[in-house]
Amino acid sequence: MPGIEGKVIAITGASSGIGEATALLLAERGAKVVLGARRPERLQALAARIAQAGGQAVHMRTDVKRREDLAGLVGLARDRYGKLDVLVSNAGIGLISPLDDLRVEDWEEMIDVNLKGVLYGIAAALPVFREQGFGHFVNTVSTAGLRIVPLQAVYAGTKNAVRTISEGLRQEAGDSVRVTVVSPGVTRTEFADSMAPEMQAQVRDRMDRMAIPPEAVARAIAFAIEQPAGVDVGDIVVRPTAQN
Repeated sequence: MPGIEGKVIAITGASSGIGEATALLLAERGAKVVLGARRPERLQALAARIAQAGGQAVHMRTDVKRREDLAGLVGLARDRYGKLDVLVSNAGIGLISPLDDLRVEDWEEMIDVNLKGVLYGIAAALPVFREQGFGHFVNTVSTAGLRIVPLQAVYAGTKNAVRTISEGLRQEAGDSVRVTVVSPGVTRTEFADSMAPEMQAQVRDRMDRMAIPPEAVARAIAFAIEQPAGVDVGDIVVRPTAQN
């Protein structure tokens, strides 16, 4: 597709789930993908899979809690491919629990990954986009921020903070930088793996009943990226038809 072919696209949280599916789809459509996540062995396997299929990929261990890692990922894109067209800030965690449990360390982890990780990406890529005269931020948020429910208050708060920042960025960006937020609903990923055991069973049961595949979200991300430069797709919600 001409709107994706040849674009250099960096993706955080690329080692599994939505990030992995997005990398595979974009590479298949001709993008040069720059993969970032905390599990380098998974990134290496993904990059090899892309290369075997005829695509182009490089990778770098990236912890979005570290500002220097985001700067390194953006730098890798420019060093290898001479530019950066899109930064997909997809890394995220959902350590859901009742507020009464006072899992303050979990709250801080979600703020560090889900919110500050996106801000560090903006700090790394925005000067590059300004210098180039083009660029596109795609930030993965969540339907949890659209319908607030018990146990997800802090998680939803971090996602809504990203939604707010993204809209502010869009308004400040002018006519050369695009900003998209994508809100997945229940998606079959490793989302539950980092939760407390008592939460995992509940979330996995919901996934078993209705989850959409991560490829569905990847297609939505690709749709936003492939639009002509003068078209900014601001907000996409992708969820199971069975989800309230």
